[in-house]
Amino acid sequence: MNKDCKIFVAGHRGLVGSAILKNLETKGYTNFVLRTHAELDLTDQQAVHDFFAAEKPEYVFLSAAHVGGIMANSRYRADFIYQNLMIQNNVIHASYLNKVKKLLFLG
Repeated sequence: MNKDCKIFVAGHRGLVGSAILKNLETKGYTNFVLRTHAELDLTDQQAVHDFFAAEKPEYVFLSAAHVGGIMANSRYRADFIYQNLMIQNNVIHASYLNKVKKLLFLG
């Protein structure tokens, strides 16, 4: 991966995503395309496809997820798995359609 390659870190404000972003920055990578949940809802298929078509990231790190605490995970199991499946499917499919060179999925 060249230092100037366009990199999308999905979930860059979460625990894992922020660590990935920090590690890449430490290694000299600078060309990041980042979106918060408010800016890009990864469960929205059309929004994800529009984002990928416009930004054309070359590398994608997928660490975004709908998460909660122990109680929320227990209470809303179906909702959490449904939203996380939508996130992963949308990002993986958009990556494929837009010929992303490499995708790292931390599911």
